[in-house]
Amino acid sequence: MTMRRFVAGARRLAALALVLLPLAGCDDTSSPGPKGAAEKASKGAAEEYERGPHRGRLLRSRDFSVEVTIFEEGADPEFHVYPYLKGQPLNPRDVELTMQLTRLGNKIDTFKFAPKEDYLRGDGIVREPHSFDVTVTARYGGQQHTWRYESYEGRTTIAAEAAEVGGVKTEPAGAASIDETFSVAGRITLPPRGRAEVRARYVGRVLTLTKAVGQQVKQGEVLATVEASDSLKTYQITAPIAGVIVEENVNVGDVTGTQPIYVITDASRLQATFFAFPRDAEQLRTGQSVEFRDLTGRRISSRIATLLPSADAGTQTVTAIANVSNEDGSWRPGMAVEGTVTVASSPVPLAVRTRALQRFRDFTVVYAKVGDTYEVRMLKLGRRTPEWTEVLGGLDPGEVYVSEGAFLIRADIEKSGASHDH
Repeated sequence: MTMRRFVAGARRLAALALVLLPLAGCDDTSSPGPKGAAEKASKGAAEEYERGPHRGRLLRSRDFSVEVTIFEEGADPEFHVYPYLKGQPLNPRDVELTMQLTRLGNKIDTFKFAPKEDYLRGDGIVREPHSFDVTVTARYGGQQHTWRYESYEGRTTIAAEAAEVGGVKTEPAGAASIDETFSVAGRITLPPRGRAEVRARYVGRVLTLTKAVGQQVKQGEVLATVEASDSLKTYQITAPIAGVIVEENVNVGDVTGTQPIYVITDASRLQATFFAFPRDAEQLRTGQSVEFRDLTGRRISSRIATLLPSADAGTQTVTAIANVSNEDGSWRPGMAVEGTVTVASSPVPLAVRTRALQRFRDFTVVYAKVGDTYEVRMLKLGRRTPEWTEVLGGLDPGEVYVSEGAFLIRADIEKSGASHDH
């Protein structure tokens, strides 16, 4: 990251800090609604809920209680619920229990429970993130008991204005093309037809010169007149190409010899000459797309026009040439460039911007957005390029995610003390 980008990010983060309304992590209180979570996060630490013998959340209703845990040691996460009467373990076969998880965006997961050993086991995997509004319904001894609480992690709320100030941008996840690429180094060069040496047809004395170094010339424009030594006849010398005078090697009165009078270059059409090592050269083909950039980061796209048939004897590199349109004159012969050659492209049904990826706990994530709320999405990833990363699971097609400024969302969630506690 350049210093300029670092400073810009720091400024956006400072602006966000003034207006963010962070929500709590997985260990928040049982107070209903987002207001309670935001207040808890603003205190800097979660208020501890009552825990049972298995360190789970203990829910009481007079003498009857249940302890909710998520078991995830060496297995996919699943709910284990332990029932109690007056603090003593109950036979799980005497209890009927269901649980409903309402996720961000009003997506609902429903679990039914069956007795196993001394607990009730949920009938499905608890998908990440473990962030939801929970409703637990239990029936014991002819009576029904219902509890509701929040259990959030990796979630925060940011007002739209604050997100805009912070440079946060979003887009829906969808299909993309994953490109297989490799990098090559090279330089900007003049094509053979982009350079012309202007010489006298016959040996003679130079009578006039019409141009100087740095001046533009048109094709066919008169550049000099020469008096031939053998016939004493005067003849004109014209420009064979349009371009700029880069060399002037004679003066008026000189006798023409082996040196050219002028050298003209046409930099409106240049070449990018790249040098590929053998392991990469085998993948090169004419017509392949190549994007290259100079030392300032300026970029341009082209295609490989020529592959030279021989390798360099010293480096064993193969030369690939791409044409460069340079009508504005911003590219100059001799510039060092780095190119990225695309050797294959595969469409994938679901991908996200690679720059959107962040770390959360042991996961690679993006941040989904619903309204003004942002929440982690743990991803299963496939192929990755500098632009796109294939998503194999953890995000739905069309789901809106943070494509730019994701590190600011991450910083705010970490500031709020999001955790993974149940």
